[in-house]
Amino acid sequence: MPKMKTRRSAAKRYRKTATGKIRYKKQGRLHILTKKSTKRKRRLRKAGLLSEAEVRRARALLPYD
Repeated sequence: MPKMKTRRSAAKRYRKTATGKIRYKKQGRLHILTKKSTKRKRRLRKAGLLSEAEVRRARALLPYD
């Protein structure tokens, strides 16, 4: 049986943690920052964790990660 291919779009967006959770970079932090509050920008700095439903979908896209 041939090897499964990793979905490259998902590989660029998600990273697996040591405990198996999947992290992603939050959107909205690249431009048009002047109208966003400091508190909002600070919260956007931290990586987000996918919900359990999304984790199942992401694992199918990233078979070897």
